[in-house]
Amino acid sequence: MCGIVGISAETNVAAEIYDSLLMLQLRGQDAAGISVCNNDDQLNSRKSMGYVRDVFQQRHMNKLVGNYGIGHVRYPTAGGAGKEFAQPMYVNSPYGISLAHNGNLTNSKQLGTQLFHAEMRHLRTDSDSEVLLNIFAHELGKQREIYPSEKNIFKAVTKTHIRCDGAYAVIALINGYGLVAFRDNNGIRPLSIGVRKGKEREEYIVSSEDALFTPLGFEKLRDIDPGEAIFIDKSGKLSSQQCAENPQKRPCIFEYVYFSRPDSKIDEISVYKARMRMGTKLAGQIKRIRPDHDIDVVIPIPDSSVTAAHQLAVDLNVPYREGFVKNRYIGRTFIMPYQEERKKSVRRKLNILDLEFEGKNVLLVDDSIVRGHTSKKIIQMVRNCGAKKVFFASASPPVKFQNVYGIDMPATKELIAHNKSVKQIQKYIGADELIYQSLEDLTRSAHKGNTQINKFEDSVFSGRYCTGDVSRKYLKSLEKSRDDSNRNG
Repeated sequence: MCGIVGISAETNVAAEIYDSLLMLQLRGQDAAGISVCNNDDQLNSRKSMGYVRDVFQQRHMNKLVGNYGIGHVRYPTAGGAGKEFAQPMYVNSPYGISLAHNGNLTNSKQLGTQLFHAEMRHLRTDSDSEVLLNIFAHELGKQREIYPSEKNIFKAVTKTHIRCDGAYAVIALINGYGLVAFRDNNGIRPLSIGVRKGKEREEYIVSSEDALFTPLGFEKLRDIDPGEAIFIDKSGKLSSQQCAENPQKRPCIFEYVYFSRPDSKIDEISVYKARMRMGTKLAGQIKRIRPDHDIDVVIPIPDSSVTAAHQLAVDLNVPYREGFVKNRYIGRTFIMPYQEERKKSVRRKLNILDLEFEGKNVLLVDDSIVRGHTSKKIIQMVRNCGAKKVFFASASPPVKFQNVYGIDMPATKELIAHNKSVKQIQKYIGADELIYQSLEDLTRSAHKGNTQINKFEDSVFSGRYCTGDVSRKYLKSLEKSRDDSNRNG
């Protein structure tokens, strides 16, 4: 999962892209990068490993001068975790193109072979983002136009859609011409566009999340449709075209559970409201299975579960308390690449307020349970503080299957719910009772925000891969690459 942003304005955009990346930092803490182009068609770039605030110092920002540009924050899913995998990625032919990508291609290896053997394009990494960049560049270059028009650009996007499978939201900078953005034909990964009035023309922003827009003075125009491409030329003219044959809107439901900011709307569904409804659904489930429950207090495991936990407490008429103090300078443990790092990070990330637990029957609420190690550690911490009973609720269903569309889920065998029953998971994590959200209730929680969306990408819960191209062989290969024991470091 990554965060991407592009801005086209009358003046230098680097500072606003930097501010945007700070607001998108939750989507990736491995690397960050910015590329901008000025009126003289000069490209200026900076990217490196680390948090946004560490990658960009004042001396770097002074060199990033341009009135349109793109930015990216990354955590690794496809490809490695070195500096060479940081984005935006660049290719000099044709025109000079920089690209920022959120998602995963499911046919990246096949496309990489085609690019090398048939199209004589050399790839420096095994990143699917570099593959996507070269596919788009090749299709644009095939048209052999000295000055590409929006027609040429949209044709290149159409060809890219035909060749690329999987999930992708893309913003690309074409040196000397402008910004192009497009979304896969299922709309799995989010992408929105906003506008504001400049002195002489309208200015635009495109981003993974629309929470950025208001702080920067933009108003949301709309979400970019699945399969759609937009082009903003360097003078600020906006054009758009549907470039896919059979687009269908199937946004990733895990965006609402975990990844997105609560102040964002993804495909017109408020993330905050969706999480409130998740809390209400969980409360209803608890009332059905334990109408005489003895829960004394509801406490969230910060941050993504806070909204659901608060609403759950309201609906159960049980006190809500914050029992953990989070060190916000530690990255998300879900994203940590190796198991030992995750174990260490849990201890450093959360400090516990023992007075909120002593002598109480506590209901802990988390957004999800992936491996179960973090949940187990937290429950033990709570018991050490003197809690009488520890109940545990997950705002999402059991995570049973790998994600292939841009979420770095571990190998299937590492997913605790893949081969364990709810009772077995409950015993492993040490809870007195474990309550999972049902997939039906999760879907309803999101669907109510936009009744025009009938299906969501929910493969981590259901095992149904909406692109229809995910084979057992592919999953086995992916599982091998994601197995912690097979990674270096």
